[in-house]
Amino acid sequence: MRINVINPNSTPSMTALIRRSAERVAFPGTVIETHNPLSTPASIEGHADEAMSVPAMLDLIRAGERAGIAGHVIACFDDPGLGAARETARGPVVGICQAAVQVAMTVAARFSVVTTLPRSVPIIEDRVESYGAGHRCRAVRAVDMPVLALEEDGEDAIARLVRQIEAARDQDRAEAVILGCAGMSDFCATLTARTGVPVIDGVIAAVKMAEGLVHAGFHTSKLGSYDFPRPKAPAHGAAGAGSIASATR
Repeated sequence: MRINVINPNSTPSMTALIRRSAERVAFPGTVIETHNPLSTPASIEGHADEAMSVPAMLDLIRAGERAGIAGHVIACFDDPGLGAARETARGPVVGICQAAVQVAMTVAARFSVVTTLPRSVPIIEDRVESYGAGHRCRAVRAVDMPVLALEEDGEDAIARLVRQIEAARDQDRAEAVILGCAGMSDFCATLTARTGVPVIDGVIAAVKMAEGLVHAGFHTSKLGSYDFPRPKAPAHGAAGAGSIASATR
């Protein structure tokens, strides 16, 4: 089977990291194809970055569908455009946040999330709540480090993550910790070993979930919410992008 793993930001080195994590856990016979757009933000750190990443990501999903891809993974913890992606694809589409949350709820009664910047905390809190796991999530913590700095100073990133994971264990009473950024994927095994806490990486969780869904023969339902978008032609005489139509009184 072929799994399309899309990094919605435009940083190739992060896409390579995501690919390594995905290939480490993929079954023999699973082909991992990784892509990132060229025109999106270098990292996704807020609502505006999310919005700017979605159109190009949907183009990559459409291309994957035409090429016979069996399933798709959105490798950004904000799960940007997940509903739109499911409308676009017939194969299953898995977001790494939703996958990680579902794994955490399976292996632990309570969990915390450790992410990059404080501004991401309320976004992730809302996302976890939307997945029905708000009552199981003890806290969302931040290491106060930009996404792109994770690979620039890996040892500092690991040290900060260890401190927050230990605080989640000791203060939140969390029984597992989710890494709240695809750029943290390389650190998962190291962090588990150093802290003794089950650390869950969303890239790994999503790839395994996508494999399972495809192998079981599940597809995205096209009855209702996730039906393919209805084709629409541009309105005749519509104002151009960014312009304001004037009215004559």
